[in-house]
Amino acid sequence: MGSVFNIVGGISVIDSGYISKDFAAIYLIRQGNDIAIIETGTNDSVPNIQQALEKDGLNFSNVAYIIPTHVHLDHAGGAGELMKLCPNAQLVIHPRGARHMVDPSKLIAGAMAVYGAEKFNRLYGDIVPIDSSRIIEADDNFVVDFNGRELLFIDTPGHARHHFCIWDKLTESMFTGDTFGLSYREFDIGDEIYVFPTTTPVQFDPEELIKSIGKLMEYNPKRVCLTHFGAIKPTKKVVHQLIDGIRFLSDLAKQYAAHNNAEEVIQNEMMSYLLIQLQRMGIKDQDFCKQKLQKDVELNTQGLICWQHKLTSIQQ
Repeated sequence: MGSVFNIVGGISVIDSGYISKDFAAIYLIRQGNDIAIIETGTNDSVPNIQQALEKDGLNFSNVAYIIPTHVHLDHAGGAGELMKLCPNAQLVIHPRGARHMVDPSKLIAGAMAVYGAEKFNRLYGDIVPIDSSRIIEADDNFVVDFNGRELLFIDTPGHARHHFCIWDKLTESMFTGDTFGLSYREFDIGDEIYVFPTTTPVQFDPEELIKSIGKLMEYNPKRVCLTHFGAIKPTKKVVHQLIDGIRFLSDLAKQYAAHNNAEEVIQNEMMSYLLIQLQRMGIKDQDFCKQKLQKDVELNTQGLICWQHKLTSIQQ
């Protein structure tokens, strides 16, 4: 298990262990002796969660809520397994995602199409269905009273239509899933950070995503807690950087999605753009950056091409 980092006011973050170190986070919120878990990682993440609870003198029976921000499997793949182990927990999920937690067959098929059966099984294993009686559907402005601590759910389409973010009023922290993009701590230079969008398949919508980011910023959060990876301060510079990235990537897709070698061209252009941004910040090790960014670049490219193909089929 990696380290458990305390952020503020009973919030801690652990590494889910997915793909590579500090790639995907899981957040624990402690209120009294009850725990809310935001994001689940995969089945392989469950022992990390167990150890984090035990480190705090708790166990699975203390878990009151399990809250994936959306149903993509790096965020919700371990939800069924975790619910089996947490007898007192309820799953809180976006209404558009609830049916996929009850019957994950379409989720599995979609992920297998992206990864292939062998890699899917290695990454995710068996996706366990969840009994609908244990599921709470959280629509826009839904509030959970977590032992007197208000958790507000905000509908945030753009990355996916089944995505919400969670506002913890007590600490003025926003749990943003993939809505506020990706930002890796290895790229931090002093107080300066780099953030860029995630456009993974299959529901990327740049205009909706920009609106959702604006919606989150209306709360003036002290920190945004990203799944990929960790808590950052959402300064105006960071917000502009993220929105500029969304516009750049959507323009890239419009320009090249119909190209014969669309995947290769978009990947190369995207990687070049990201490396230039990091170089401007003063990060010299381009090989390390490429290695860290490669998986995101591949998935982002697939999502951009999928988005453009969908638009083309609608227009036809």
